Amino acid sequence: MSKVVQQGLKVLEVEAQAILGLRDRIGVDFEKAVQMIKDCQGKLILTGMGKSGQIARKLASTFSSTGTPAVFLHPAESSHGDLGIVESKDVVIAISYGGESPEFTGILKYVARKSIPMIALTGKPGSSLAKAAQVTLNVYVSEEACPLNLAPTASSTATLAMGDAVAMAVMTEKGFSSQDFAEFHPGGSLGYRLLTRVSDVMHFGEALPTVGLDAPLRQVFSAMTHKDVRGAAGVVDEKGDLVGVITDGQIRRRLEKSDDPLTGTAKDLMTTSPRTIDANEFAEKALFVMEQFQINMLFVLDKDSATPKKPVGILHVQDLLKAKVR
Repeated sequence: MSKVVQQGLKVLEVEAQAILGLRDRIGVDFEKAVQMIKDCQGKLILTGMGKSGQIARKLASTFSSTGTPAVFLHPAESSHGDLGIVESKDVVIAISYGGESPEFTGILKYVARKSIPMIALTGKPGSSLAKAAQVTLNVYVSEEACPLNLAPTASSTATLAMGDAVAMAVMTEKGFSSQDFAEFHPGGSLGYRLLTRVSDVMHFGEALPTVGLDAPLRQVFSAMTHKDVRGAAGVVDEKGDLVGVITDGQIRRRLEKSDDPLTGTAKDLMTTSPRTIDANEFAEKALFVMEQFQINMLFVLDKDSATPKKPVGILHVQDLLKAKVR
């Protein structure tokens, strides 16, 4: 094993142990921090210098995307007017492994004067920062992953992990759902997958293959092959309600077993009680239903309409795959 590989493995081992070492510190103070953020009536202010500042920026983004409005405040800039962003209803999370960064002086004095609650993430529980905070989360590590034991590596990893743990606990306490997450991520593939409704991707109107109960099988075959969605036809009664479905699999079986496959009507061949999906359901649920029952198509109903059993569309599994609903 080369020295390069050995060094890489050692870094991962040291940083992994740094994170695992935090498990015993998830206790009362952790619960207090989570409750403080959950009860916050304003926004979350995250601040830090250097590597800690970069972690603060990342955590602000994580909190914002999981239901807790958060912003990053640069400690040095805060003393030149940016403290105006901090309001009485806010909560501050200050991050500094050593806990003695001089740039924090202005912030510490301001939050103390305004009685703004503060959470400290630091590796030095006896530091000035820790003493000024209402809650301190200890992220101390026994060693850095740096060969010189100088560059913030294990300590920054541990700090980020503790911040993520707090954010995820707050998210859970708030009951933040996958749909809420999608609302904040409309531009990404995840957001698209979680926000797309059946009505957004279904075929409707002239593309909807339906026939009457007494339709001759020749007409059924024609409907199944001359529409945008091929391979199935819905059977409707005199009121227009969906009462059955005929698939290409049923057609193939009839051709194999019947001496006169074109004799008969739709009601002779259809399967009753077809699987359906509501137009307002998420497209992801439609894919789940198809996979669960091993089918390729679903007829779509609008259960909130005056005719809840009348088909308004049809959905093929390929429509969902093209829409990247997976």
